[in-house]
Amino acid sequence: MATIEVRPIQAEDRPWIASRTRAQWGGETVVAHAVCYVPQELPGYVALVAGERAGWVTYQIDRQACEIVALESLRPNRGIGTLLVETVVSVTRHAGCRRVWLITTNDNLRALGFCQKRGFVVTAVYPNALERSRQLKPEIPLVGQEGIPLRDEIELERALVADQVLVT
Repeated sequence: MATIEVRPIQAEDRPWIASRTRAQWGGETVVAHAVCYVPQELPGYVALVAGERAGWVTYQIDRQACEIVALESLRPNRGIGTLLVETVVSVTRHAGCRRVWLITTNDNLRALGFCQKRGFVVTAVYPNALERSRQLKPEIPLVGQEGIPLRDEIELERALVADQVLVT
């Protein structure tokens, strides 16, 4: 198995991240909890396999919480996503964060499984949140993965203090 290298996002990665965001989320923005994010403008990491980009993650820190805004592995089931998440967890723990959290949608069963296997727990479900998100980004489809109606946001978090879920 090839070695995975993780490094901070560099200026030359940002156009690539913009193109990956368009491919994955239908535009250069990502909307979560009624906030528009531009992933290529955020801090993050790129995973390289044999010198080629194989995944990326972006995040933002607000006080003692780190939100993972976007995560993509171009080679699923090879440890790339896990290594990217663990890099963010490590860096933000050292920055004084007490939790790492993210939002996914009700249709993203793969993300729900991935996150829970890595110590994240569901902390909130926001029914019909995508109605509001579509006001900010109308191109969000009505139907998501596996033909599931795209309606709800699901918040997951991983506590960085004593491996407990923090009440927020």
